[in-house]
Amino acid sequence: MMIRRANEGDIKRIIELLHQVNMVHHVLRPDLFKPYTTKYSEQELASLLDDESKPIFVYDDGTVLGYAFCQVSEIRDNQLLEDIKTLYIDDICVDENARGKHIGKSLYEYVRNYAESIGCNNITLNVWEGNDAAYRFYKNMGMQVQKTTMEIILKKIDVLETEISL
Repeated sequence: MMIRRANEGDIKRIIELLHQVNMVHHVLRPDLFKPYTTKYSEQELASLLDDESKPIFVYDDGTVLGYAFCQVSEIRDNQLLEDIKTLYIDDICVDENARGKHIGKSLYEYVRNYAESIGCNNITLNVWEGNDAAYRFYKNMGMQVQKTTMEIILKKIDVLETEISL
């Protein structure tokens, strides 16, 4: 087992995992997330691999069983905000058939150590309301709520019931 930076050979497997994450989000919020698609195309992933400010890490056990998409940002000389370097976890996924084996914890700890090694002040991420397993996981990793995004849905969108076979 090793956690490493993703490379071009990982793209097809990452796309498969992105499908799993998308379906979790689609089930939670079919009004926002389309079924059976991914956040990135293969071409977009290939270009992300070269972006040092957006590292992608994979958990590789002979097969890629999980990933963490990260974004590093810095605020400097802002009138209101303190100078700060943040690592944002844009997306983290463990293959649904490999859950319960501490892969998510290993990925999270690797990202945390990486963030510390590059001088980040904090790590942030978003969890969708209703994704209770993810919320509990991040709380168990020591994270706490920084802010809350709220909404009111003004227009209901008709969403067809989708049979989901994962």
